[in-house]
Amino acid sequence: MHLFSENLAVEISAYYRNLALGHGVVPKVFTLVNGEGDQFLFFIDDLAMEKEEEDQFLAYIVKEHDAVAYARGTLVIVDKSRQYIEFAVVDRDDEDAIVCSAELTRDMEDKPISLTEFDKTVVRKSSIVFGGLFEPMKLTEAKIEDFESLWDEMKPKILQRSMGI
Repeated sequence: MHLFSENLAVEISAYYRNLALGHGVVPKVFTLVNGEGDQFLFFIDDLAMEKEEEDQFLAYIVKEHDAVAYARGTLVIVDKSRQYIEFAVVDRDDEDAIVCSAELTRDMEDKPISLTEFDKTVVRKSSIVFGGLFEPMKLTEAKIEDFESLWDEMKPKILQRSMGI
């Protein structure tokens, strides 16, 4: 597993902790890291797409930026009193992936008040619903142009930085 994958898991844990407890929000996020350590992070909800097209776009971004690892996270609501922040980190060169989960507690006004430590589990990449974004995908020229245009539109909202490793 790339060192970037391990670091990405630690970083996304801290990111979600800050968002949930510091700002009271738990967005669906997607992030990737390429071989040079450049990281891109954005909110999936900003895409406003159907699931199939969303997966195609994410696979396109993974390919275009030559990702070595990516992560996708969200809030999972079991019931009003049981909520979890979960994300998975998928490594290009490993059959395993890292899945992290932490329980979120809210107060009577539905504001987040605590988040457990993220439990980390290693699972087969194939068991993750969105674990196949590294797989080759055929897209029409029109779809590629649409995705390029969307990526350009999203750039002001994308957090981009170097992981510095």
